[in-house]
Amino acid sequence: MTEIYFIRHAQSDRACHDDRTRPLTQEGFNDSEKLAEILKDKDITHIISSPYTRTLQTVEGLAKTLGLKTETLEDLRERHAGKWHGDRFFDFIEKQWADFDYRIEGGESLREVQTRNINALDGLLKKYKDETFAIATHGTALSTVLNYFYPKYGFEEFLKIADLMPLVIRTRLDVKPDGGIICTDIKEIFSVHRPYK
Repeated sequence: MTEIYFIRHAQSDRACHDDRTRPLTQEGFNDSEKLAEILKDKDITHIISSPYTRTLQTVEGLAKTLGLKTETLEDLRERHAGKWHGDRFFDFIEKQWADFDYRIEGGESLREVQTRNINALDGLLKKYKDETFAIATHGTALSTVLNYFYPKYGFEEFLKIADLMPLVIRTRLDVKPDGGIICTDIKEIFSVHRPYK
């Protein structure tokens, strides 16, 4: 059995419009220190992160506390929204949850996001079988992973976590003999309410 702590990044500075380099706010940095305190005794042996600045900054304190180096994995990145530039965010997201194949030109559908995240997860489960590790990720990316294991997880459930930054969800996963992944336990263990702006 492999235990994974999925960590949705802390609050980021929405004034920065570059999705890849957007940093945490000061509140986000403060909350990431609380996160490190919560996770310091969970026997985490590896930290893997999306390459985006906000996820790396979220687990920086945890990595330092545990004496670990954070591994980056491109396939854990957030959904690429294409030509969408931030207006009517929840309308756009609702369309994506209603149709997993819906995407704007140049962007990704939720199905594409889910496929690459699950493929990345599959590789990590094989690499770190029966260990405990943390994955620093994003709200949409994490939601598609949860939907994979619990198909009823949809737009309403996504809305419930939209303002939770950071958010930590502990999962216990196993690989079936046919190679499929099963989730035997899932539990939210830490979150901070930071309104999405």
